[in-house]
Amino acid sequence: MTRFQKSALLIFLVLFIDQAVKIWIKTHMRLGEEFFVFGDWFRINFVENNGMAFGMEFWGDYGKLFLSLFRIIAVIGIGYYIYRLIKSKAHTGYILSISLIFAGAIGNIIDSAFYGLIFNESTPLQVASFMPEDGGYAGLLHGKVVDMLYFPLFSGTYPDWFPINPGGQFTFFRPVFNIADSAISVGVFIILLFQRRHLKDKL
Repeated sequence: MTRFQKSALLIFLVLFIDQAVKIWIKTHMRLGEEFFVFGDWFRINFVENNGMAFGMEFWGDYGKLFLSLFRIIAVIGIGYYIYRLIKSKAHTGYILSISLIFAGAIGNIIDSAFYGLIFNESTPLQVASFMPEDGGYAGLLHGKVVDMLYFPLFSGTYPDWFPINPGGQFTFFRPVFNIADSAISVGVFIILLFQRRHLKDKL
């Protein structure tokens, strides 16, 4: 299997799994609904966000539009970079790492670009439907990103001397994320872990 085939297959698999999970969540769960997978530490918790990875927000509607356009431009650049890497016969591991980042970025772009058009709004009382007769909940590039993976590994209390929220409760890991976020994080982690080997072979 060539480098191009491996990259294309990885991108397809990530996008397929990411979108299949998101569409199932969107059409089967109410916003805020949760169920347990493994004990208390791995849950499926349906939330949506307007911003960046792991539920971060970004300057309201204008920030949302800017972020969506920025993602599209970034994905075009990453796609071209993958093409150059394949053409220059770079290390396969490095190409696949960049491909994970590429696939994750596209996965969240799909939500932002099209989910507002093809789904009605998810609420704590309503499960969204696909292609509703009265139209979607938002315009092009203004859709919300679907998140569902929640890993509250442990909880505790900050000591009284702690500068942030002394004596308050905390949960680790609090952010809810999705498959696309995971692909981006894994891709970045692999690059950082093996950067010397990958870049040495690339050069």
